Amino acid sequence: MNWEAIKAIYLFEMMRMKRTLLQSVISPVITTSLYFIVFGTAIGSRINEVGGVSYGAFITPGLIMLTLLSQCISNGAIGIYFPKFTGTVYEILSAPVSMVEIVIGYVGAAASKGLIIGLIILATAAFFVDLRIEHPFLMLLFMVLTAITFSMFGFIIGIWADNFEQLNLVPMLVVPPLTFLGGSFYSIDMLPPFWAAVSHLNPVLYLVSGFRWSFYEISDVNPLISLGMIAVFLTIGFCLLQWIFRTGYRLRK
Repeated sequence: MNWEAIKAIYLFEMMRMKRTLLQSVISPVITTSLYFIVFGTAIGSRINEVGGVSYGAFITPGLIMLTLLSQCISNGAIGIYFPKFTGTVYEILSAPVSMVEIVIGYVGAAASKGLIIGLIILATAAFFVDLRIEHPFLMLLFMVLTAITFSMFGFIIGIWADNFEQLNLVPMLVVPPLTFLGGSFYSIDMLPPFWAAVSHLNPVLYLVSGFRWSFYEISDVNPLISLGMIAVFLTIGFCLLQWIFRTGYRLRK
């Protein structure tokens, strides 16, 4: 394993976060704080409790997951797209660096950025709601696995994208609706039976539900099923990356 190559890629990508601090960190924290103010205060004043916890506390895991998914996918996609855009990706591909080492460097950096922002938002939430975390280890496990998995999917999107419109398609137009409809702001028990059944087709439901269970031991699906779904997503992402590097899909022209 070429650890120096992994370190070089990782540190280069992490420096991007430092250079774009306003966009990378401050912007998502302010946006999430506004969610707490609008949803937690305005709607929370009309909904006393959900599953035995205050509405503001109930939506906290969903807001963290929304930010984590968006940031990991965006960072993973941008990390590999710009080398493609500038042509420096060919230098990486011709270097004595394996596919695994390239993925660890880029995906590791994207996941680290997402985790940093997720933890900042978790700390910020404590100023707005009374938080309790029943299973801190499980909470961190969910965050780490989700960050790695969706940074990997972001990396795949960055390879697939041919322009900035395609690059922003999934994090801007796909992830937010799936997260909003995945039980982030409500329990699917509140839905009619048909729509509750349809909600189980939304993969984000399993992420939000399992993550919420680590906080309050309340969930819409079994947390073991949630972990299993993350493992499935992780396996799919890795298999897709293997195929991309083996075939050179959109990497070699």
